[in-house]
Order: sequence, then structure tokens, then C-alpha cells
Amino acid sequence: MNEQAVRTGVVVAVHGGVVEARFDNGLPPLHSLLLAGSEDEIVVEIMLHLDSRHVRGNALTPTQGLACGDVVRDSGSPLQAPVGREILGRMFNVFGQPIDRRDPPEGCRWRSVLTKPAGLSERSSKTEVFITGIKAIDVLAPLERGGKAGLFGGAGVGKTVLITELIHNMVGQHEGVSLFCGIGERCREGEELYREMREAGVLDNTVMVFGQMNEPPGARFRVGLTALTMAEYFRDDQGRDVLLLIDNIFRFIQAGMEISGLLGLMPSRLGYQPTMGTELAELQERISSTRQAAITSIQAVYVPADDFTDPAAVHTFSHLSASIVLSRRRASEGLYPAIDPLASTSNMLNPRIVGQRHYHLAQEVRRVLATYEELKDIIAMLGLEELSREDRRIVYQARRLERFLTQPFFTTEQFTGMEGRTVALDAALDGCEAILNDEFSDDPEKILYMIGDIEEARRRRKKAETAEKEEGQA
Repeated sequence: MNEQAVRTGVVVAVHGGVVEARFDNGLPPLHSLLLAGSEDEIVVEIMLHLDSRHVRGNALTPTQGLACGDVVRDSGSPLQAPVGREILGRMFNVFGQPIDRRDPPEGCRWRSVLTKPAGLSERSSKTEVFITGIKAIDVLAPLERGGKAGLFGGAGVGKTVLITELIHNMVGQHEGVSLFCGIGERCREGEELYREMREAGVLDNTVMVFGQMNEPPGARFRVGLTALTMAEYFRDDQGRDVLLLIDNIFRFIQAGMEISGLLGLMPSRLGYQPTMGTELAELQERISSTRQAAITSIQAVYVPADDFTDPAAVHTFSHLSASIVLSRRRASEGLYPAIDPLASTSNMLNPRIVGQRHYHLAQEVRRVLATYEELKDIIAMLGLEELSREDRRIVYQARRLERFLTQPFFTTEQFTGMEGRTVALDAALDGCEAILNDEFSDDPEKILYMIGDIEEARRRRKKAETAEKEEGQA
């Protein structure tokens, strides 16, 4: 921030997180930061010009101790974020201040968080698939490079584990940078994620930015832009691919709603702010791919009361290119990652983009799994023996596909004792094709559980046959 005062004003009203100030020597521009307190510890962002002398601002910090008549000074700049290689491996708040109990990084440059999206002439016109190395995602809900994917899941279904694994694969496979942005989530979750990433060895190529749920709505509203500014530096200045993980995008909309109410603006439908669509678009449009590199985003999405017609959910869906749904039922069956293959969708699953073979196999996998879901009630009532031969064949295929779509993760090696696997897309498709061709119909399902590519299952089968032969000879 610019330390030299440009203008000074006087506080005329404080309403919780909203501060009004009077400037007799000209108004500061919108979005400028006003500083108050003996150590500039109170920060207010100007949101409205009320008249030729008065401004109304939204506090980014607690306003405790601020009183009418106190002097506020214009910092001369909007909110800024630190950028540079020095921020890797660190954890920051909305102001770019480190919150990992380490010294501030040296040699950083500062940039305004209020920049425009990349122009159309700079953007890449190619439609590319972003390979994650996770079979269930790459086969059934492929992500778009430079696109946005929504991750739907409650507590305890493996959301954090999946996010950590994506960060690991991003660093290992794409030589890129991962950026985690926590908006309105618990500080405990942030601390756990930081510790897990450090133990998994992926922290050195990761930046973490948090606006926690106990912070004012202004901090939660702007922390996403702080993270995006850092991501844009790595994309534009260093030409590195960035994986941006946002948890939770609904909290961003919720913070905007709180600010709108505090500023006295007229609410729209269901109490949301009238500018919700614009605010969300300003954030989402900056997530894109240019000719140099791409920012690919995976966003956790909370759907209020499971109502998918809620304006917050509708506006979020309009920006997503893929939706990944985590199922509690699959998690309870030990099928990790607990991705629901039928509820997850992607705009990339198009024969013109992924190719005819991939599209055909994905549709066939979905058909088999959907038929199995329909048959489950009959199996529960009458038993498997009452099904026709063709239906029994589909059930066997579906159960083997479910197990093949599980995968041991690198970030859970220390808990499971199983070595992590990254699976190439072609290898994942070969495995699905082999199962659909009944190659493993005579083998137990367990040889397909928690493996990488299909060759591993063939090795397991060969090993079992050899052991059986030796046992027979003995």
C-alpha cells in the first residue's frame, strides 16, 4: 500500500462494519482503502459516494475502537496483493500478510486486485482437456484447461483429500502452481489442509489465501480477488499453469449479500444483492486460459437447502464447465474417490473434443452403471439369481467398473499403506474397455479394487494363478 497520505477525512458514522466519512478536500476514488487507528489497523474500502463530500465504506477489519470524529486517511490505492516466486509455500490473508507465523516474504511486488480479465485477443481459442491423473474424473467428467469445475460434497466424503491429490498431480505432472483460496471456511480446516500438504510434500509449489468465517464480510468478499491476482502473476508473467481451488464459492456470494444489506441497498430475490450476477462474473471471468498458460479452477459449491433453483446456485452453474459430485453412499462402501459417476457431468464430454472412442466408452460406462442402479431394488427383493443372463452380466460389469474407478492416492499413502497411482487417460480407457469386453468376468472383483491401470489387475491375476498352481503342486 502507498504509505503517503493523499487525503484525510473524518468519521461521521459507524454502523457495525459500515463506516461513513467526510472529506472536505475532494473525494477519494471508489475502492480506495481508508486507514484509521493508531497503527492503521482499521481498513475500510470505499463502496459508495453519497454526495460531494461523503463516502460510505465497508470495513475489511473489525471496527472496534473507531469513533465519530476520528481521522481517516486515504491510502491512495485499492487493495493490493503480493506477487512473485517468494510467495510459494506461504499462507496469506486478504491483505497479503503472512498468517503462517513466519516472516513476510522479501522481494515481492504488489499489484491491485481490481484488474480486468484477459482480453479476447490474448485468450486461447483451443478447447483442451485438463488431465488430472484421476480415472473417475478423466473418463466420466473431464475438466477443461482454463475452465471451471464445481465440486459438490458434504463433510467427510473426501473433498479435502481430492483437492490435495489434485494439487499433488498438478505439481508432479504439469509443473504448475497450485493456489488454494478459502472463503468463509473454518480456520481449523485451513490449518489441517496446510499440515496435510506439508506432510505430502506439495506445499513448496502452493500458495494459500484465507478469508475465514470469523472475519468481516469485506475480507471474505475480497479474498478471492487477492488469490486471483497471485494466480494471474504465475500465468501471465511466468507462463505457468495454475490450479486454483476455491472453497467455498457460495461464501463469496453470501459475503456480497451481507455487504449489500449493510450498505443499505435494495435486495433482490430471496434477499440476494441486486449486483450478484455482476460480482460473480467479475471473479469468474478472470479464470481463463491465454496463449501462454491457463488458470484452471475447481470450486467447492454449497447449494442452500439442496435447492438447485436458488439464485446463487443458478448463477454459479452458468459459469461451470464440469460438475463433480461426491457421494456419501459411495464413501460408506469404501469406493474412493467417492465420485458419483451418474450425477457428475462435463461439457467436455463431446466426441469433437475428447474423440469418438472416449465418448463412446464413457457413455457405455454410464449406461451399465445406470442399469445396475435400476436393478438394485430387484436384487434386494428377489436376489441376483432371479435376473436374466444379460442383466446378471451387466451387474458383474458394473461392480467391476465401480472398483476399477477407485484409486489409491499419493496424499493418503501414510494412512492406507498403499502407494499412490497416477493413471494416463488412455490407460484408464483401456481398463474400462477390457471390463466392458468381459475380460475379468471370471476373476474376483477385488483384483480391480484400488489399482492404477488395468495392467496391474492382470499382474494380480497372474500372481494369483501362479500361487494357486504352486499350492496345487504342493
